[in-house]
Amino acid sequence: MTPDQPPGPAERRGGPLIVTEDEDLLDDLLRLCAAAGATPEVAHGVARGRSPGWASAPLVIVGADCAPRLCGAGRRDGVVLVARCADDRQLWRLAVTVGAERVLVLPGGESWLVDRIADAVEGAGPAAVTVGVIGGSGGAGASTLACALALTAARAGRRTVLVDADPLGGGLDVLLGGEKEEGLRWPAFAESRGRMGGDALEEALPRLHSLRVLSWDRGDAVAIPPQAMRAVMAAARRRGGAVVVDLPRRLDEAVVEALAQIDLGLLVVPTELRAVAAARRVAALVRTVLPDVRVVTRGSPGPHTGRAAELSPQETARLLGLPLAGELDWEPGLSGELARGAPPGANTRGPLRHFGTAFWERVLPETAGPEADSARAGLGRGTGGGSHEG
Repeated sequence: MTPDQPPGPAERRGGPLIVTEDEDLLDDLLRLCAAAGATPEVAHGVARGRSPGWASAPLVIVGADCAPRLCGAGRRDGVVLVARCADDRQLWRLAVTVGAERVLVLPGGESWLVDRIADAVEGAGPAAVTVGVIGGSGGAGASTLACALALTAARAGRRTVLVDADPLGGGLDVLLGGEKEEGLRWPAFAESRGRMGGDALEEALPRLHSLRVLSWDRGDAVAIPPQAMRAVMAAARRRGGAVVVDLPRRLDEAVVEALAQIDLGLLVVPTELRAVAAARRVAALVRTVLPDVRVVTRGSPGPHTGRAAELSPQETARLLGLPLAGELDWEPGLSGELARGAPPGANTRGPLRHFGTAFWERVLPETAGPEADSARAGLGRGTGGGSHEG
């Protein structure tokens, strides 16, 4: 596997095995499997687990009507006993008989069962490490950093999803040079509710530079319904790896939903007094939902441009009352590289790439490699050294 070819979507496992002769219960279970995006195998009259799918199915759903005849079936994990009416004593006795992990009475347990079916089919694992990037002031370069972090994670072999949560940002697919790539954008998910399959989301999105990107199109839609944000973020995290979210500098219901599923926030702040004053307000808003917010300082292009740094990175973080995650040195020529279609962080010797590599090496140590070793050698200040413009 090369750094530019991260693992694709995991192979979808087979559907659950349903064991019941109750036609009404079977109708309910087939409906719930369809809601979870699963195609089940149905076994009628199975006894003692003598179905080809008993041992191999990722989940076995046993109707209370068939549970008595499964006495002595080979014990296995992932068995759920389901009934349409509650007789607590009898159900729990049957659960012990078949070795069920849970007893479920419909319709009350439908939502749980849909999630359990989907997890079984997709293969539940650790949730993705999710990082939100937000500018402390206008033009801080949060979108550039978000793209660079996602690109670096993907090139390190991590399954990576980049989410553009800023409807007014112009579209991250444009910044990555992929506005013409096929795949769904935000408006296609506006009506999303409830649970969404992680693999289905991943396969629907454009694949740009070894990562999946959920961006905005060039239409007039400028809002993300909070239910859609909740569903999309949960699906992206469910696939594991890394999720990077480019956040707007405001707090609406959709942004609150995104922040609720983010592990770590990076506040990008130029080392200028005015930028710090603006960043204090942004940080106060974000921290009402996300406690772990850290500062990434953005260096100035230098005194010859008339934009010399007014503050040190440490002083910037101190004034904001937040920990310093790292410093982004200015990256000369970045604007020209972007104009030529190179994505942020493409320059292997550039500060952006070094910052991203060092950041993920600390957050996800298993991604460490030669690039991480190189970046670590240049550290000694915060989480990483890197850069970006604009």
